Amino acid sequence: QVHLVESGGGRVEPGGSLTLSCVASRPLVTSEQMAWYRQAPGKERDIVASITHDGTKGYVGAVKGRFAISRDIATNTVYLQMNDLTSEDTGIYFCNACIVGEFNWGQGLQVTVSS
Repeated sequence: QVHLVESGGGRVEPGGSLTLSCVASRPLVTSEQMAWYRQAPGKERDIVASITHDGTKGYVGAVKGRFAISRDIATNTVYLQMNDLTSEDTGIYFCNACIVGEFNWGQGLQVTVSS
């Protein structure tokens, strides 16, 4: 089990940027994968970006080139840098840690892209 604490959500205008942070209660290298998911209004929760224990990164097509996932192993923190945001990026963002095949979730952050 791992406890995940997220921060950095909020409201931003289209074209703006936000950085989300997720601090884990145990070393990141003990997780098979860390990821950010997004749940848009009225839709299911879908993966946005991921980073495996060996540092391999992956992105869903809609955010490639705009979002960047990174991690700081020293502080057990995973980041999601989001640039050139659009209204389609609005939703609740969840940090996820996969440990021995079990998903662990943060509490979720509201991100609203609106003028």
